[in-house]
Amino acid sequence: MSENSTGSARRIGQLLYQRGKAVAIVLAVLVAFVIGYAMNDGSGRATERGAVTTRPATQPAAVVEYTCSMHPQVRMPNPDDRCPICGMSLIPVANEVTHEAESPRSLALSPTAAALMDVEVSPVIRAPASVGVSMVGKVEVDETRLSYITAWVPGRIDRLYVDYTGTPIHKGDHLAEFYSTDLLVAQEELIQALNSLDRLGADGSPSANSTQTALLEAAREKLRLWGLQPEQIASIQETRSASDHITLYSPVSGIVLKKHAKLGQYLDTGSMVYTIADLSSVWVVLEAYESDLVWLRYGQSVRFTTEAYPGETFTGLISFIDPVLDEKRRVVRVRVNALNVDGKLKPGMFAKAKAHATVAAGGKVLSPELEGKWVGPMHPEIVKDGPGTCDICDMALVRAEDLGYTTADSGIDPLLVPVTAVLRTGKRAIVYLSTGTHDAPSFEGQEIVLGPRAGDMFIVNAGLNEGDRVVTQGNFKIDSALQISARPSMMNPQGGQPVSGHSEHGAATQESAQQHDH
Repeated sequence: MSENSTGSARRIGQLLYQRGKAVAIVLAVLVAFVIGYAMNDGSGRATERGAVTTRPATQPAAVVEYTCSMHPQVRMPNPDDRCPICGMSLIPVANEVTHEAESPRSLALSPTAAALMDVEVSPVIRAPASVGVSMVGKVEVDETRLSYITAWVPGRIDRLYVDYTGTPIHKGDHLAEFYSTDLLVAQEELIQALNSLDRLGADGSPSANSTQTALLEAAREKLRLWGLQPEQIASIQETRSASDHITLYSPVSGIVLKKHAKLGQYLDTGSMVYTIADLSSVWVVLEAYESDLVWLRYGQSVRFTTEAYPGETFTGLISFIDPVLDEKRRVVRVRVNALNVDGKLKPGMFAKAKAHATVAAGGKVLSPELEGKWVGPMHPEIVKDGPGTCDICDMALVRAEDLGYTTADSGIDPLLVPVTAVLRTGKRAIVYLSTGTHDAPSFEGQEIVLGPRAGDMFIVNAGLNEGDRVVTQGNFKIDSALQISARPSMMNPQGGQPVSGHSEHGAATQESAQQHDH
């Protein structure tokens, strides 16, 4: 046989071998199919150790696609994948509906789909709303306790007894000595009036004595109004001699904040000599965000700390809430009156404060200790059992209820819903109510009217009833499932074409996305 014939025979043999191998594989598959059919008894029933398991004809097929709650256009085959856009976990797309929904805003899920969405439900409760309001600010001088020592008559300062700022002084302490020709003339007028009255004696007519007595009283009053103490006036009357230098005494106690005059300086009437502040009580001026104003009331107790005394807590009462908002910083100044008997609180110190409030229905702050009390309108520390006047300013007291307070038994508590249950778009607030059962879970969207936030809860003004069961986890995924099915949802309230990406409302807030992703 030729060499060419031998090579051709070899190639033909290899080809037949390969074809035979392929045929063997096909035959093995057919045999396996026949064996499996026989084991299932030709009826779709698998027999294992005598047990028969039948798959219901109505059972939905396995989920074949998964999507992102924030980006419904994403389709992934593996549930363990993450959204390539935002990194959120995926939810099932197909076969989550197992029974007919009651309304377009409802979503009916299988128990398996609800488990995959990790849905959690909490009831709407009725209870007082408690919150702590944090504020920062600084210690300032109580403006009502500032005093200005001025020159009541023209003159020249010849001596300063208090010659530097920060000096503590007490009422009646001597401050300065100055020369004044006007005061010298006024003293002479007093002496002349005394001498004239003495000359009249008992022989003077009643009208003359009355006139001279009136002149004497006028001379005394003039000296008193010009700052002389009663002892100084009495000394002038006793000695019948005028002094060319007069000592200026302090009418108040406090700390010298500023020394305006200098030695040898000539002063006009009204010229500033000292600024004195009584620091036994100070102001703590704090800044509160406008969203926290609902929790703050006149007369409310505030606790605060300072950097100078770590671990030590001071207390005060809110005495004023600024009626004007800082438009640039969106804060309101809140003034707190605080006692400072030991002098620890110094003007300029920074303070961190916190006010605690428990709000009942109607936005009133619960305060059982003020039940039936009357409070000073300018001085919140003045609290009495009945009507009357303030001991400090003589203004009429007002009822605590008129200042926004209430008692524990005065009304119905507000409705509260967990923060995680609420989906907000900036204009609307949505919650999803659990309307189904454990075996047939279903959820329906409900638009609500929110009140202020109280810690981990929202006050609900309208849209819910006590005992309603709201979804607190998985609600963002439920909303996304409604979007995918082109039904009304948070971001697409009218339904229709599914939303692609973020809606005109910017999707939900970033806070909501983070809460429901976890």
